Amino acid sequence: MEATADAGQHVVGSGSPEGQGSPKTLVDWALQILSTADPDEKARLGDLAASLWLRGDIPLPYDPSFPARPPPDRPARSAEVRLLPPSRMPKLGKGGSAQSRLAMLHSLAHTESWAVDLSWDIVARFGAQMRMPREFFDDFARVAQDEGRHYVVLSARLRELGSHYGALPAHDGLWDSAMSTAHSLLARLAVEHCVHESLEWSADYKARGLDVLPTTISRFRAGGDEQTAKLLEDIIYPEEVTHCAAGVRWFRYLCLRPCSDNPISYSVPLPESHCPGLPEDGSADDKTVKEVRDEPTSVQQVEDELTPETSQDFSSHDNMTQQVKDGLAKCKLSDSVDKDEAAVIQTFHRIVREYFRGPLKPPFNTEARKAAGFEPAWYEPLAVKEVHLE
Repeated sequence: MEATADAGQHVVGSGSPEGQGSPKTLVDWALQILSTADPDEKARLGDLAASLWLRGDIPLPYDPSFPARPPPDRPARSAEVRLLPPSRMPKLGKGGSAQSRLAMLHSLAHTESWAVDLSWDIVARFGAQMRMPREFFDDFARVAQDEGRHYVVLSARLRELGSHYGALPAHDGLWDSAMSTAHSLLARLAVEHCVHESLEWSADYKARGLDVLPTTISRFRAGGDEQTAKLLEDIIYPEEVTHCAAGVRWFRYLCLRPCSDNPISYSVPLPESHCPGLPEDGSADDKTVKEVRDEPTSVQQVEDELTPETSQDFSSHDNMTQQVKDGLAKCKLSDSVDKDEAAVIQTFHRIVREYFRGPLKPPFNTEARKAAGFEPAWYEPLAVKEVHLE
């Protein structure tokens, strides 16, 4: 997709009725994209907005002079895509037949279209509210642009195979979990942008995740569809690593940002004094409070090192992988402050157990997870169901 409009031009689409003003900030663009029903137009507008933002043609992430309009509870979606409850969805199969591979491809396209909405929703819902730095908007504009491109190439592949997006039923279970985390940026990052990016979350929903994409690629290849296998292998799989990396990066950032800079550090209803890493009732001894709060140098290091160079476009997959590793290295703390990382991981475990149903399901793609900065200490304990003794 190529951005051809200037930032000042009025873009008219299904989500931008005549008579409304042109979007001026990135949050304005995000709201327009979320209000666009047609998935192709949604992806096109997302690509345009991200391109304008990343090259500096959109001057502000949001207007601090005015409260931002809240995003819709549910993004606009095309009525041509028939939605069913997850329990009523037909089995995708394992790719042994052309029909099964077509169903898998349709499921992939559906997931990527929803991922476009998820990426713009986190910008619109939390960016201004949490006073996030510019690099946060850079990361999720790029993620949204990637997801839109993924949808476009998958949708085009469906047409090449004589089908189209909307030809088969789908479900929106992914958005159900987004609604359950709509009040908490930490929860949204943990569940949608770490767990769901890296792990299948339903036995019948294998469209997504670092853990299942290699198997999905193998199934297309074994079925003789090398073109789809290469599309997933060369474009979608490596970029999903960077998306998981963004989730880990900003989860860690929020946990380590001083509470004075973050009035909604865990969840909107909680008091201003609450810090991530502490028990949810706010109780903790003085030593625990000191360990979580008293690291101004390390927090400043994280903020200082999140430089604009993370906004550069990737010229190749090798450059992309190296950029991800470099960016994550800058976000990670030194060995002398392991207690901070332990507090971050403790918070991650607590939030995932609260908002994700059941334990995580191995086997895990440890290599891809590691490339995303998602070390085993983050997720392996979550593969075991907690037992609460009376």
